[in-house]
Amino acid sequence: MKSKGKIRFSFNSPVVICFTAVCFLALALGWVTKGWTTNALFSVYRSSWVSPLTYVRLFGHANWEHFIGNIMMLLIVGPLLEEKYGSSNILFVILATALVTGIVHCIFFPHIQLLGASGVVFAFILLSPFTSVKEGTIPITLVLVAALYIGGQIYSGIVTSDNISQLTHIIGGCVGAGLGYVMHKNKMNRY
Repeated sequence: MKSKGKIRFSFNSPVVICFTAVCFLALALGWVTKGWTTNALFSVYRSSWVSPLTYVRLFGHANWEHFIGNIMMLLIVGPLLEEKYGSSNILFVILATALVTGIVHCIFFPHIQLLGASGVVFAFILLSPFTSVKEGTIPITLVLVAALYIGGQIYSGIVTSDNISQLTHIIGGCVGAGLGYVMHKNKMNRY
């Protein structure tokens, strides 16, 4: 029997919430250490794939604005995706995106540090239109999202010179779209 008037918090999206917490702790630790941990532990750059620190480095952010921009999108889209695809699949999307974008970055930009969860954000953005795909159809929202987000990143990469890794955004989006297709085809179990 439910009690009336009693409201409780629910841990509705454990993977997204834990990922957010780890990213927040990495940012806070960087702030406390005046950037030392951000550079030493949470920036992706070429290092040995045998080193556990190589994988820990996938959680850093440059500053609070960078963190808030990424995490807000993850907290908006992530719980819906986690409910649809399951926690283990969303964890796989996060890890696969971080690994693929990290590897590509280390190969093509070995001396430039990469910070943030932007690749994961773009993976979630391109994964989201697959939540309502019907067999034998391509949702217009997927086409529009891909054109706007990926097209915008290609354009920005060509015409602007900033400290944003558009390649990471593009690769993250491609990973999200690819895994969305696979998950839609029920080739990944929902847990």
